[in-house]
Amino acid sequence: MSEERFGEFVAVRRHGDEEAGQVAELVLDRPKAMNAVSTGMAQSIAGACAALGADRDVRVVVVTSTHERAFCVGADLKERNSFSDADLVRQRPIARAAYTGVLDLPVPTIAAVHGFALGGGFELALSCDLIVADRTAVVGLPEVSVGVIPGGGGTQLLPRRVGAARAAELIFTARRLQAAEARELGLVDELVEEGRDRDEALALAARIAANSPVGLRAAKRALRLGHGLDLQAGLEVEDAAWRSVAFSGDRAEGVAAFNEKRTPRWPGQ
Repeated sequence: MSEERFGEFVAVRRHGDEEAGQVAELVLDRPKAMNAVSTGMAQSIAGACAALGADRDVRVVVVTSTHERAFCVGADLKERNSFSDADLVRQRPIARAAYTGVLDLPVPTIAAVHGFALGGGFELALSCDLIVADRTAVVGLPEVSVGVIPGGGGTQLLPRRVGAARAAELIFTARRLQAAEARELGLVDELVEEGRDRDEALALAARIAANSPVGLRAAKRALRLGHGLDLQAGLEVEDAAWRSVAFSGDRAEGVAAFNEKRTPRWPGQ
């Protein structure tokens, strides 16, 4: 495993290798502030995501936390308390780039959540394709309780998970949900034993990474672009994604490996 730092508060750890399929771990590492997202940390998240998105060896990204009791508690309100209106305007595109950086990753992404995942912290998790949470997880979007709205994608991503009415109730009340209710309502996808969120998310990532990197990227593209379209338009998106892989080296290798009863050696192109 190798590690690369992006500023003081974000690290990227790479697991596996090109042949086995590489899993990248995007580590939120600001434990003294429970991973509250400051301006500097937002820049680091965006920078790490840009590097990961450009790396063709990466097949899956897992977002984790080094804090024992929190995934991420959202925006750094202590920093924001010192902001002028002009400061807030200047920070907005920086903060936004952190959330869209995770959202726009071209490979499957998994959030490993324990403890508090609130506000922007939960929005980072919602920006991932899958959320694995342990039984200590507490999630929610409490922004209206401090006079703002979920601005890291929450008003758009949450209803896509749980429906418009349920999302409205959760956002309007600003309430926090314990892990069991979050799983029941679909705010998280997999509930695991306490302390197992990172291990289980990495294990899930390894299973995903065993598949074709070309296929994974195309499947994610079809899922994202087709969501919300009418069926016929969605099928056209799917067909375009299929055509992008149908004549690839990965498709040829996958069919050959199946017929030869062996593990594929994906060329990744």
